[in-house]
Amino acid sequence: ARRATAGMHISWCLEEYINFSCHCYLGDEVVTVKTPAFAESVTEGDVRWEKAVGDTVSEDEVVCEIETDKTSVQVPSPAAGVIEELLVPDGGKVEGGTPLFKLRKGEAPKAEAPAAAAPPPPSAAPPPPPSPSAVGPIPTTMPPVPPVPAHAMDTKPVSAIKPTAAPAAPAAQVEGGAKGARTESRVKMNRMRLRIAQRLKEAQNTCAMLTTFNEVDMSNISEMRKTYKDAFLKKHNIKLGFMSAFVKAAAYALADQPTVNAVIDDTTKEIVYRDYVDISVAVATPKGLVVPVIRNVEGMNFADIEKTINLLGEKARKNELAVEDMDGGTFTISNGGVFGSMFGTPIINPPQSAILGMHGIFDRPVAVGGKVCFLSLKHNANITGYHVLQ
Repeated sequence: ARRATAGMHISWCLEEYINFSCHCYLGDEVVTVKTPAFAESVTEGDVRWEKAVGDTVSEDEVVCEIETDKTSVQVPSPAAGVIEELLVPDGGKVEGGTPLFKLRKGEAPKAEAPAAAAPPPPSAAPPPPPSPSAVGPIPTTMPPVPPVPAHAMDTKPVSAIKPTAAPAAPAAQVEGGAKGARTESRVKMNRMRLRIAQRLKEAQNTCAMLTTFNEVDMSNISEMRKTYKDAFLKKHNIKLGFMSAFVKAAAYALADQPTVNAVIDDTTKEIVYRDYVDISVAVATPKGLVVPVIRNVEGMNFADIEKTINLLGEKARKNELAVEDMDGGTFTISNGGVFGSMFGTPIINPPQSAILGMHGIFDRPVAVGGKVCFLSLKHNANITGYHVLQ
């Protein structure tokens, strides 16, 4: 009896040891992942989940995305494991430090290998092929298509036809079907688009905007670009565009006219003058308009500007812009010319005091020195805040 009791005790201890060892080996630990700290100007954001409860994630794999007023912040998994619980609903608002989800750390359970399939039973010998005389002559033309009965055509409008569980084939569109049947769809505005709309409307309500148009002769800069674009690309590994020339020209102009580079502090009722030029460049993305900032343009050359524009544009297209990439900015350039526009009046990006709207380049005949010649001309719109530039 003692031996039996001792054996049972040893078996129990061994089982507990194995369970404990497996528990430690799998790293069966639940951690709570919280919202990362936002930038100083951002207080909250909306959560959009990329994973669901029970999903297996690897280390640094994105679990959710938090959309703020300025950009989207990706939240990666701190370790490999399984999502155990989502603590915030999809679309819910969170602040910095808010618990987001629970992660059970450890490697994903491996799927059991499928059992070997039993060998198929020996099949019967295939029947002998029918003799040619039984089959008949091989047809050389397609058989005639039977006519469709008149009653087989469904005269109901497409919107009234309910799909079956397993349709045999997609229904052909009825020629001359029901006309005037229209549908509407509603898409909720994401946080960035909503905030952009609010800020632009606030700018219209609070800023006294004055617009002036100028015609710019692009002949010299076009010739310069044509002459040096190949050497520029070879030396700097980046293409030479028109944007760098306008960004640099704007920096010179802002240094010459510091009031345009200034901003009003509504709290202290003071005008703040800057000894630096940070130019925001408007970029359209599927989620909305973003304005990443090229900093310290006064100390840049064309190559520096082109590389920075390319980097910020790539980050914007991949939705990888950080809040720091869009904070600040003393002046904005919006290039509507890429859409073929001739004129336009962009809205000032508050709290800035001015914005430059660039438009399309067109070859037109003009009178120069009593002679008619063709020039590459474009129109620029200069929108300034008259509350600052009085």
